[in-house]
Amino acid sequence: MMTRSRVLAVLGLLSAAAIVPTAAMLAQTKTPAPAQDRSVFDRQLFWQTSKVYCETCHFGPKARAKLNMQELDFAHLDAHGETWEKILRKLRNREMPPAGAARPSEATYQAMIATIESERNRVGEVRPNPGRPTLHRLNRTEYANAVRDLLALQVDVSEMLPADDAGYGFDNIGDVLTVSPLLMDGYLSAARKISSRAVGNAVANREDAKYTLPRYLIQNERMSEDLPLGTRGGLAVRHDFPADAEYSLRLGLQKNGYTYTLGTENKRVIDVRLDGQLIKQFTVGGDYKGKRPAQPSSFGQGEYERYLMYIDQNLVLRFPAKAGPHLIQVAFQDNSTETEGILQPPVTDYSYALSYGRTDMEPAIASMVVGGPFNAKAHGDSPSRAQIFICKPANAGEEDACATRIAGNLARRASRRPVSAEDVQELMGFYKERRATGNFEDGIEAALQRILVDPEFLFRIERDPAKAAPGETYRISDTELASRLSFFLWSSLPDEELLSLAEQGKLKDAGVLEQQVRRMLADKRAEALTKNFAGQWLYLRNLEKIWPNPDFFPEFDANLREGFKKESELFFESMFKENRSVTDLITADYTFVNRSEEHTSELQSRFGISYAVFCLK
Repeated sequence: MMTRSRVLAVLGLLSAAAIVPTAAMLAQTKTPAPAQDRSVFDRQLFWQTSKVYCETCHFGPKARAKLNMQELDFAHLDAHGETWEKILRKLRNREMPPAGAARPSEATYQAMIATIESERNRVGEVRPNPGRPTLHRLNRTEYANAVRDLLALQVDVSEMLPADDAGYGFDNIGDVLTVSPLLMDGYLSAARKISSRAVGNAVANREDAKYTLPRYLIQNERMSEDLPLGTRGGLAVRHDFPADAEYSLRLGLQKNGYTYTLGTENKRVIDVRLDGQLIKQFTVGGDYKGKRPAQPSSFGQGEYERYLMYIDQNLVLRFPAKAGPHLIQVAFQDNSTETEGILQPPVTDYSYALSYGRTDMEPAIASMVVGGPFNAKAHGDSPSRAQIFICKPANAGEEDACATRIAGNLARRASRRPVSAEDVQELMGFYKERRATGNFEDGIEAALQRILVDPEFLFRIERDPAKAAPGETYRISDTELASRLSFFLWSSLPDEELLSLAEQGKLKDAGVLEQQVRRMLADKRAEALTKNFAGQWLYLRNLEKIWPNPDFFPEFDANLREGFKKESELFFESMFKENRSVTDLITADYTFVNRSEEHTSELQSRFGISYAVFCLK
């Protein structure tokens, strides 16, 4: 009977992973068993049985099969692990001896499997060989999450850092995450931008942030729970404003083949809100110069054609905002009750929409650009500044002491370990150099910039104990275990609770470790496990590149693609959150669906499998 694989098996994996060999072990191919290590492997049973049933094909210099068991050392089942696992698989499935050859009894099969398994498990406990982790660079996702949790700041690193290397379909494997001169330049540039933005240097952070929607996203209903009821289409984004200042916002509408704006026949109203408060309304479409416009000519470039092309050029506003994250909501007022004439099915075939389209379609938002800050009045009380400035000097005499506290606090959280006085003094050198030509906050910005390019922040480093002997295995430190745990479940830094327990040496306690795993899985940051691991394992990230043939799948649109992705993510997440069996990935009789995607069930019933998987295959 197949045993159930539970989420808390992670604890066992992490505990096993908490033992690593010293560098000298890498050159060793075999570790002698200690004197008291008396093997329980029934060599006589295995030897006699294999000589009877396997000798012809698997023993001796003239073995006819690819596997030559003559090379196996029955006294050391820790060697040739891949071969022993292959033998076990063949025995469990009764694949050997082959059909037509003499075969052992069922009792003999079970006895051979049991003796190999028990010995392999025993040797694994007595002589663990967990391998040696390489120097592990943070990938772009981990880097962005680490900045978010260190400085309470959301950053888009895709514009700052080059794409990560990938191996076996994953971009978080230490062996393949290389370091190039281009990447180091990216880290230096990113550190300058992030430290300036976090401290609140409004002048240095005057730049545009662009938010876009998929080109063929059908926006005929409310698109997000963050948008008000009674709205249609649009988007809602949480944007970090670096200072108390004025900001600009520019909207772009979906166009047809980069020419005519969709949905220009009927008058529609766009509401722009900041944290739920209406700050601007735009009216688009409708009558052109007092009369109902005719359809545009195919190749004309007259006045009306130019109107259709540039109808969204005036969708610009300027507004004040306080420093910190705010919710920007842009959506059309829902005019579904004002339909005139005969209802027509929506145009969902993207190739048709690209080539021709209709002006009587509903208009849709394509992009939103937030610019600024302008006329900055103050740094403001942003979450980033609250994270950084844990103290504020009342006079010049208190500045060095306060800067030391701030630098030590940031360095401890960034490097995921206790920091020494020497570590802090190095950072204070950068602080004092900038402070000499600027103010207190300029000095803190310089120290923070140095932290963001520190190898202790950019890499996960596990060091051998000073007195570790060659060939010795040892348990990694609690702080190193905390980093492994947080980057596995959250793709980010340990939080204060986990780091404090690690510094106290309490993560060695199995009960404490289990409690922390449960707590971290319940945290919203555990979504990273789904988006990063499942997103790469199940190739969900590739969905953006998939466009099925519209002749066969005219119902497919960007909404359906997003629905497939979200469905798979929620399904995978339920495995962890509800502590389900791993076999449910194959045998589950439930799924997650978006109520608005009514044609999803039809597509799935036609293929009997997830359409997302169908497309990827």
